[in-house]
Amino acid sequence: MPAMTVKPRTARESKRNRRERAGQILAELARLYPDAATELDFETPFQCLIATLLSAQATDVSVNLATPALFAAYPDAHALAAATPEEVEPYIRTIGLFRSKARNAVATARLLVERHGGEVPGTMEELTALPGVGRKTANVVLANAYGVPTIAVDTHVGRLARRLGFSEQTDPDKVEADLKELLEPDDWIFAHHALIFHGRRVCHARKPSCAACTLCPLCPSCGKV
Repeated sequence: MPAMTVKPRTARESKRNRRERAGQILAELARLYPDAATELDFETPFQCLIATLLSAQATDVSVNLATPALFAAYPDAHALAAATPEEVEPYIRTIGLFRSKARNAVATARLLVERHGGEVPGTMEELTALPGVGRKTANVVLANAYGVPTIAVDTHVGRLARRLGFSEQTDPDKVEADLKELLEPDDWIFAHHALIFHGRRVCHARKPSCAACTLCPLCPSCGKV
């Protein structure tokens, strides 16, 4: 358990103290989850993009069960662009919202072919111009496929950011801005993955396991949720 040298966030907590506390929290997360990384399976930026699109409102486990057959049938943007959504649906039927996701996946593949020669672009602006790709999805692709320092804010990251006193915002874009102001760019990708790991394993949405959480001495929400 980390030794607490700064008080958990209050209305008077200075930015300096908050950054120091965030550093201690990241150090403990690194001890808990030294290999924290995406749990989606993919081999190429294209597969990363499609897997991330499919993961919206679905578990990574369900996506990983479906994508091997999907990627075997459609290994790149050119192959998927030549398909119809109806042809793609059987491969992802076990994933939530599979019909709309099949439409977006095919439409995205076609735009990749038309605008980018079948390659996945590496900028936020180009990625968010693709069907079904919002800022969170774009950030996941930028970080995991291209190693660009950024923070994707999903439900876990947003929840933990608020509980840990890193942000008071509910809008994911504003939470992202708060985290980026608080943390060093070199820590952004790890922080994203580690917060997700901790949210899935300990700091659950409905009933966090505060009694078992080694972040408690640094968390202003410990025992209060």
